[in-house]
Amino acid sequence: MKINSHNIQKGKKTFVIAEIGMNHNGSIKRAKKLIDHASAMKVDCVKFQMRSLKDLYSKDALNISSGDLSTQYTLNLLKKFELSLKDFKSLSDYAKQKNIIFMCTPWDKKSVDNLEKLDVPAYKIASADLTNIDLIEHVLKTKKPLILSTGMSNEKEIDITVKYLKTKNAKFALLHTNSTYPTPLKDVNLNYIDKLIKKHKVPIGYSGHERGILSTLSAVAKGACIIERHITLDKNMEGPDHAASLDIAEFEQFMKNLNDLEVSLGSQNDRIITQGEMINRENLAKSIYSAKVIKIGSKITRSMLEIKSPGQGMSPQHIPNILGKKINKNIDKGKALFISDFRKIIKPKKNYKFKSKWGIPVRLHDTKRLLKLVNPDIIEFHMSYNDLSENFERYLSIDTTCNFLVHAPELFKNDHLLNLCSDNIKYRKLSIKYLQDVINKTIKLKKYFPKTEKPMIVINCGGFSKDSFMSSRLRNNYYNILSESFKSLNHKETYLLPQNMAPFPWHFGGQRYQNLFMDANEIIKFCKKNNLYICHDLSHSHMVCNFYKINHIEYTKLLSPFVKHYHIADAAGVDGEGLQIGEGTIDFKNILRVIKKSKIVQSFIPEIWQGHKNDGEGFWIALKELENKL
Repeated sequence: MKINSHNIQKGKKTFVIAEIGMNHNGSIKRAKKLIDHASAMKVDCVKFQMRSLKDLYSKDALNISSGDLSTQYTLNLLKKFELSLKDFKSLSDYAKQKNIIFMCTPWDKKSVDNLEKLDVPAYKIASADLTNIDLIEHVLKTKKPLILSTGMSNEKEIDITVKYLKTKNAKFALLHTNSTYPTPLKDVNLNYIDKLIKKHKVPIGYSGHERGILSTLSAVAKGACIIERHITLDKNMEGPDHAASLDIAEFEQFMKNLNDLEVSLGSQNDRIITQGEMINRENLAKSIYSAKVIKIGSKITRSMLEIKSPGQGMSPQHIPNILGKKINKNIDKGKALFISDFRKIIKPKKNYKFKSKWGIPVRLHDTKRLLKLVNPDIIEFHMSYNDLSENFERYLSIDTTCNFLVHAPELFKNDHLLNLCSDNIKYRKLSIKYLQDVINKTIKLKKYFPKTEKPMIVINCGGFSKDSFMSSRLRNNYYNILSESFKSLNHKETYLLPQNMAPFPWHFGGQRYQNLFMDANEIIKFCKKNNLYICHDLSHSHMVCNFYKINHIEYTKLLSPFVKHYHIADAAGVDGEGLQIGEGTIDFKNILRVIKKSKIVQSFIPEIWQGHKNDGEGFWIALKELENKL
């Protein structure tokens, strides 16, 4: 079922209705204020109620002297708070200005006819009219979708109306509700949502009248794809619905919690290991290790194997599969085993042919070993804080023929995450001090790489937050702070390359919300202001484009004049980082065309997650794939 552009069904974004009803208490000004709040909260729809009292109520009921007391009380309020058709037209137009859907519950056929003059996109049928086939029939003539509340009705009555609607091929949804204001928690009965979904196979929602928001949020977790809650400026105002309504602060909290809930609900797809889990699995899980030296060609026996942490090799589940299999290389004692140890060995080429300078990421202690296997144009040191205090001569030779750059550490002593734009002055100064140390050590590395005149340093500059994304105003302030941090650094002998970031980067200690170096225009503005280039991580930018629904090719074109170095890996979704080439959703054919057209002399490395494992196997696979494409 669709209402305007909203596709209403289980698994899609929840359609939220802010039920104003009569909570305007007859005031257009108050009604517009409620629309303002709903629009600001990005609620999908505001809903009112329309009645023609003389068409709706019997003559006796309208007679004040003879009517029932409770009916008289209700009628007095309805008359007091009644709005004219002109008023509703004004509210409908105002809602359109505020980019929010205007709907209205008609309580009688005349109100339906009046609402057609306002061209409402759908109709809500109140609980009191679920059994009113006469009214429903009249609404169906409009050919518009219906949303029907099920309060005040028993199972049989719901079944009869549903059957009638299906015989008419109506597009409709049902809202589970209890029509008590406020509803006691014992009567909310959220489990009935399960039955409605299974039994009727139409979109099911929830109209809540309980105090608070927990039950309403739980209804979404149960599968409700429409939520209706009353909204009020003041719960203490006169009228039957205010006490069962959410005030502005409560509705805002609901919308925030709803967004968090929808993100956390996920899907029913096959379970995959998330990025954060991958990191923890590497550190905490178990793998198969060699209990002794294993010679090439040996058939594996159980006595050759032991289970150890960290979980960087084959899962222990693979033990039955490899027993009796021949190993394809010599394995030292205490080494992790990999699936590739039992298949054809993937060897690197000594030289690869690319238009751009190509390289590989290395750890300081791996450098000599990897440079025996390949002859890259450049190597990128992925430094830890401890690496900076190492004696470089232990790992490097003065006659190294390639160039180099450094990826600055993110984590420093005492769990200090580098953040050059922190609004905490003390924290920021310490970050600057640590980065200056990286710069100084990078300059010392030039001794071992005579070809490199001015080395590049890739930096994750910071600007993250723990709980939510920052506003554009705050981002701009942080960019200004970052500019000042760069000015305080002595970096004339190096190129500082801020790296573009993913929306949900994994730092040491967990996931953050990233704010800086995601928006292409903000990146360009910062580069121009500070006369800087960037390192463009394609995996990061693809996740950004997926999150914000941006064209990745156009994004790459925009940034290309400001890129001096690329990190190349595949990606998927907003969290699938560092995938092997071809395992994600990046359009490499067209992305690489953009890179090749750049007038800047660039370099790149394949930055495959755990690509260094098994003698750099992930890098060799990536380079082969890229050579065919570049």
